[in-house]
Amino acid sequence: IVEGKCPIHPTYTIEHINEENYFFRFSRYEQVLLDLYDNNPEFVIPKNRLLEIRNFVAGGLQDFSISRIKEKMPWGVPVPGDEAHVMYVWFDALVNYISTIDWPKEEGGFQLYWPGTQVAGKDNLRQQSAMWQAMLCSAGIPHSKQIYIHGFITSDDKKMSKSIGNVIDPVEEVGKYGSDALRFYLLGALPSFDDGDYTSQKCEEYYTAHLVNGIGNLTSRILTMIEKYANGKVPKFAEDIFATEKFWQEYQLAMTSFDFHKVIEIICKLVHACDTTISAEEPWKKVKEKQNIDQLLYRLVECLRHITIAITPIIPEAAEKLSQKLGGVLDNSTQFTDMVQWGGFQEGRVVVKGENLFNKV
Repeated sequence: IVEGKCPIHPTYTIEHINEENYFFRFSRYEQVLLDLYDNNPEFVIPKNRLLEIRNFVAGGLQDFSISRIKEKMPWGVPVPGDEAHVMYVWFDALVNYISTIDWPKEEGGFQLYWPGTQVAGKDNLRQQSAMWQAMLCSAGIPHSKQIYIHGFITSDDKKMSKSIGNVIDPVEEVGKYGSDALRFYLLGALPSFDDGDYTSQKCEEYYTAHLVNGIGNLTSRILTMIEKYANGKVPKFAEDIFATEKFWQEYQLAMTSFDFHKVIEIICKLVHACDTTISAEEPWKKVKEKQNIDQLLYRLVECLRHITIAITPIIPEAAEKLSQKLGGVLDNSTQFTDMVQWGGFQEGRVVVKGENLFNKV
């Protein structure tokens, strides 16, 4: 509390309330939680959030309220054996992680999906990584697999709040730019672990720079050349010059670390390498000089196939459109490890340039 107010919700005044509640004996689980953090150094990502919660727990835990008197709060799940009380957050809300996958049944979804990975904002660190873990331990249920904590999406460098009035409607933004553009900006332009500011102007600039002039322009350049110089068909195989094996290693490391900003940085780096190769090789000049450019064309279109796979979880609509241009390269029946091997394009596969992948706003 800062000057009598919550720093995240400054428009609300703190109230002191006195009533009879049921409590969860949080204080019993201090050592259990410390052992959990010490034995699992990747349990909370990023590391500074793990250190933050460990310091909080090491400072001593207080039991917390888990009910409200029904007369004062008439809605909620009744406390078993005491109809005068209802369960209250966080105690009832956190259970949704497992109740929605069929717990307390041992089979079905619970058996398949728990322990699971959780995603939460930085203001939910204590609830997710300490309170919920103590509740699980109390019930004899395995701890969460991992917890990814992200920062706030701010507006004009302030936390979005209905009370402040600086909330941006995501539906309106999607109407302007499409869902892919919004996803790409939020994952690529904002830091994965800290606060990041959103404005429509920044989103539009990022969309134009990296999608319209980046992936979109590269797609158009490559497919235009394939149609013009190879009759719209993939040429004969040629060896990798883009170090795609290293690309996928870096990509997967960043993805499994929830570093989505880094993932998109890695993708844009490959797009730039492909674009630079075209400019350096000047295939249009080589054609005029009667040189064979089939090897270059294969390398470019195969690299574009890899880019298509890489953007699929980030901008799925655009990835599917690009896949169709390349003859349907996204195949759910193929193992991921096989898809990302160099040489997935077969000679003679038909590709089509078609309409622009991304249009200017």
